[in-house]
Amino acid sequence: MANESETAFYVYGIVPSDVETDSGARGVGDPPAPVTTVTYERIAALVSEIPRDKPLGRPEDLTAHAGLLDAAAAEVPVLPLRFGAVVSDEDAVVEELLKANEDDFAAALDELEGKAEYVIKARYVEEAVLREILDENEELAKLRDQVRGKSEDATRDQRIALGEQIGKAIEAKRATDTQRTVDALERLGVEISPREPTHEEEAVHLACLAETAKQDDLEAAVEELARDWEGRVEVRLLGPLAAYDFVVTQRPEE
Repeated sequence: MANESETAFYVYGIVPSDVETDSGARGVGDPPAPVTTVTYERIAALVSEIPRDKPLGRPEDLTAHAGLLDAAAAEVPVLPLRFGAVVSDEDAVVEELLKANEDDFAAALDELEGKAEYVIKARYVEEAVLREILDENEELAKLRDQVRGKSEDATRDQRIALGEQIGKAIEAKRATDTQRTVDALERLGVEISPREPTHEEEAVHLACLAETAKQDDLEAAVEELARDWEGRVEVRLLGPLAAYDFVVTQRPEE
């Protein structure tokens, strides 16, 4: 049995105090640690006890952190903490995290009741978007023809110019297609948070906070976009997820 000084408490997020954890829930660590709750008045922290001498940061730990919070968000309101939130012991969880922030956390949980985050990611089909851009821009099409079949060294400047112009064209299409997606989502009454592109051919990257009871409506809206963009843009809807883009608490100091 480890002494108290040899362990610390890892905190995943904040939930209402009446939430019960699954006895089989596991979190970070090797082996993965059981997840329990520490409660104070109206709120509770999702925690697991971990050895102090085993640093976290493995890909498995990141996956476990996100997976636990996303699974909770599908069932109950949850305020996610960023990866790596560790406090010294159970008393510190209560005094430094829960008691010190009870009113703010309880109010935020009330706002999240019945809601979760969903992420819409869409990427252009490379050949399709390139063909579309060249069909719309005669000068770019001519420039592409000028470098086709010629050595890269001999056409270096032209290739750089072509790449820059195509990049700008994709940025413009991304703005248009993102706005179309926003318009479709706003009709559902969801809250939207734009995300930065993670790939040069990304068409749309948005997070939205939506009622889980209306997930079917959200899926239908995204499916309609996917049908309209078939062969041009590949669309994915991820969720329900913890509301990282809308309410993330700061990591407590150990």
